[in-house]
Amino acid sequence: MLVVVDNDRMSATGATAAPPATGHPLRWRTLAVTQLAAFMALLDVSIVNVALPSIERVLAVPAGTAQWVVSGYALSFGLALVPAGRLGDALGRRRMFLIALTAFVLTSALTGAAPTIGLLIAARLLQGVAGGILVPQNSGLIQELFQGAERGRAFGILGATIGVATAAGPVAGGLIITLISGPDAWRWVFYVNVPIGVVALLLAARWVPARSGARRGRPHLDLTGSLLLGVGVLCLLLPAVEAESHGLGGDWWLFVVAALLLTFFARWELRTARRGREPVLDPRLAHTSGFPAGSIIGMVYFIGFTGIWLVLALFYQDGYGFSPLRSGLAVTPFAIGAAVSAAVAGRLVSRFGRVLTVTGLTATIAGLVTTALLLRHVGGDTAAWATAGPLLVAGLGGGMVTSPNITLSLQHVPVRMAGAAGGALQTAQRIGSAIGTAVLATIFYHVLMSSDHDYPPAVSDALLSASALMLVALLIAVVDLVRHRRPDRGAGPTVTATERSSRA
Repeated sequence: MLVVVDNDRMSATGATAAPPATGHPLRWRTLAVTQLAAFMALLDVSIVNVALPSIERVLAVPAGTAQWVVSGYALSFGLALVPAGRLGDALGRRRMFLIALTAFVLTSALTGAAPTIGLLIAARLLQGVAGGILVPQNSGLIQELFQGAERGRAFGILGATIGVATAAGPVAGGLIITLISGPDAWRWVFYVNVPIGVVALLLAARWVPARSGARRGRPHLDLTGSLLLGVGVLCLLLPAVEAESHGLGGDWWLFVVAALLLTFFARWELRTARRGREPVLDPRLAHTSGFPAGSIIGMVYFIGFTGIWLVLALFYQDGYGFSPLRSGLAVTPFAIGAAVSAAVAGRLVSRFGRVLTVTGLTATIAGLVTTALLLRHVGGDTAAWATAGPLLVAGLGGGMVTSPNITLSLQHVPVRMAGAAGGALQTAQRIGSAIGTAVLATIFYHVLMSSDHDYPPAVSDALLSASALMLVALLIAVVDLVRHRRPDRGAGPTVTATERSSRA
């Protein structure tokens, strides 16, 4: 099947794409500084978890209220992604990146200095918006500045950034609180972004090129579509983040509202596109090779992936009295494996394509199932050492999922849609993260209560549930692989049999 793409604005990703273009001369420096900024924004999703007990004590608030320091950031972050990506496409990615990075530095300082829980939550909401504007510019800049096989390598680095930032949050937060003593040590979880962000801002002003996705004329920003999407995602995320501490309870009806709003959003976007105007999320992305399957795989994978850090932290800290730092170090093998394999897989994706995703999901499931079985029977200090190997295997598999899936999802997206598409891909992952954390936490607490506070079966059942969710992602990846089993699929949308024979 041939896929029509905007060849004037895009080159296909793949080592066999001919001829491979050089790309922008500042592309690697741009990538370095944008990944530093993205790492900060993504790290802040999970780094605050270990600081919540300190926040509860210092500000004298209940756990449910303090949880909004985490949940508020996740909500506003997820809501900003797609509209921010569209703004980058329309107004210029350099401009939006610098604005977002400046806002992130300022809101990080405000969050650290917040004297009350109300101001702290408000600052975190603003910080989440800044992070949500920042992240989709990364994928847009990669589409814009990199070509050929280098684009796959750049997406590999982006995949490593996403995977490592998610897994490293508890370790980084625990290390900061351990090194800085005193009741206000938790504030440095936010303050640490300020010096790093200022350095990143100075480098970005120098290295991120002025060339951008901006186009002449007044852009159409599709405010109605943005509103429908934003409220729909809010109704989807709100009960999920609330369920982490209160259970779904009576909020289930918001999922119905979300389904209706997102249906109206899809109809509105089709109508906007038929009128020749630019929607916030172009419906043609649904027919872009790799994007629909990649978005679904990413969302389902993150449903299983993100929640494991919460249940492992509860297991080690509440069950065995580990410190936040020690608990974080116990899961470090996963982060190490993900960092290594994501970078390597980014170089191999143009050659092996969806096979890497299938292999990675298989390894991740095998590693998590082994970890679950070991934690059911091995406790105490021995548990962390016994699971180091299986978690490393799971991390190696996870890096092979996140990195290639980003490349395969975005490689055929025209550059003019790159920001919105990257934002949509990230939104799917954020939705998966919120739902997965709520589901695994609910399973963990249910088993814990029904087993008279027996932690090993609680964490084991939660990890087995995560593995089952990832099995669904594996089945989707296998179906996509079977449908597109041509060896040169990743090389470009219009490769013919004659060209493949000549390349061989």
